[in-house]
Amino acid sequence: MANEFLFMFGMVVSATLVVLASLLLLSVWQSRQSRPAASLFRHGGADGTIFLFDGDRLLDASPAARQLVPEADGPGAWQKLLLRLGPMFPGLADKVAGLPRLGQVHVTSAPGIVPPVLMHAEHVAGMTRLTMVSPTEEPQAHPCGAAIAALQQEVLSQRAVLARSPVLMWKEGQEGQVIWANHAYLIRAVELLPEGEDLSWPLPRLFERPDSASPPRARLQMQSGPEWFDLFRVPVGDETFCYGLAANSAVQAETALREFMQTLTKTFADLPIGLAIFDRNRVLQLFNPALTDLTSLAPDFLIGRPTLSAVLDAMRAKSMIPEPKDYRSWRRQLVRLEEEAASGLFEETWSLPGGQTYRVIGRPHPNGALAFMFEDISTEMTRTRRYRADLELGQSVIDTVDEAVAVFSQGGQLVMSNLAYAQLWGHDPAVLLSDAGIATLCSWWRDHTAPSMLWDDATDFVLTMGDRSGWNGEARLIDGRLLDCKFRPLTGGATLITFRPRQVAEPVPAPGFGTLSRMTLQA
Repeated sequence: MANEFLFMFGMVVSATLVVLASLLLLSVWQSRQSRPAASLFRHGGADGTIFLFDGDRLLDASPAARQLVPEADGPGAWQKLLLRLGPMFPGLADKVAGLPRLGQVHVTSAPGIVPPVLMHAEHVAGMTRLTMVSPTEEPQAHPCGAAIAALQQEVLSQRAVLARSPVLMWKEGQEGQVIWANHAYLIRAVELLPEGEDLSWPLPRLFERPDSASPPRARLQMQSGPEWFDLFRVPVGDETFCYGLAANSAVQAETALREFMQTLTKTFADLPIGLAIFDRNRVLQLFNPALTDLTSLAPDFLIGRPTLSAVLDAMRAKSMIPEPKDYRSWRRQLVRLEEEAASGLFEETWSLPGGQTYRVIGRPHPNGALAFMFEDISTEMTRTRRYRADLELGQSVIDTVDEAVAVFSQGGQLVMSNLAYAQLWGHDPAVLLSDAGIATLCSWWRDHTAPSMLWDDATDFVLTMGDRSGWNGEARLIDGRLLDCKFRPLTGGATLITFRPRQVAEPVPAPGFGTLSRMTLQA
């Protein structure tokens, strides 16, 4: 029994000690908990509107001061206070800046503040104390009089801002009636009133209530012309704040853009060149009717906005692009086409299997877009081929002429010579001479003939403008042969010069001698 009693007694003592230790720890923990810092102006410590700053940091403020500038807490409190009270106290920032040197300053409110308010600014122990009081009454009589005056001034200022704002502002009640409007709204409401009717309550509605939540665009037909507005509605409780932002410039810009796009579309529609514009993702965004004619692609396919690769695949299926030797090389060509077009270097001539010839040009556009132009130059290429064939035929014809021929343009450039000319003078002007002009060729002729003034006259004749008459001349080659030279004007100011070596006649023998010789030979 004694052992059991001792054991029970020990248990009771241990439990008591645990409870006491827990209470002690709890009291210590509560004593270390952070408590909100007590305000210097709480519990009647001070009345009025008072701010206490340590540099730019707000240390404390009276309840009236916090009500006046609730945004002063946090970083930038000093600047917020000056922005808020600056219009109320002219020159406050400049005067407060001299506090460390002066110790204290007094600033009187602006003349429009009723009742007037006085600002006492003190610099004590490195801290700045600002106190707003009414100079006509005891601060204890109206402890918040300065704050009330400041709030009244703010209300008047904001009311003036709203009333004179060029933006239409009005407030609607729960039933949609206009219960308040600013000056800009009232001006238009009065102008739209029927003749002889005055403005009455409730205020007339200028805009119908929108059916959707999206801000619509509305028009007012004023006497000076239509005015457009973008409407915005902000529900606040049972009321709705409404705003009408002027949209005349936006409407005019949209109208001008729409008219420009219509003109551009008509211009594209009349172009004989096929136009295809792809965006940065290489999706077709714009094309003209000529593209369907040149590529044989269905309009439904193009309207579906295919990619650049899909368009080229469809053109290949219709044999509207040059057929490559193998498909892989063709796909690599497509990649090169896109890269070169993006850098503004792509321009090719496609000879199609059907006999057409297309000129394809790729040009980069802003924001990574690409524009491709397809032009049918089959007629131009046919004309070029025919012209080249005519030139080759003409060259073949004059090459069969025995006389050496040289044809010069109006500017004195050699445009044609034949094979007999090359054999006579020992050079081909198109190959051996870099400058095949009359001056260069006359120098060549002068070096290969006996001294003569003929070549100076030839130069003057070729370069002479106006009417000219043909003439003849002669020159002797270094090998002794005599040349008959003819100079003839051609149409368009061109000149034809021909050279023919003169044939030397063989001596005719006497009749008797010749007969005798022949007889002798016969014998």
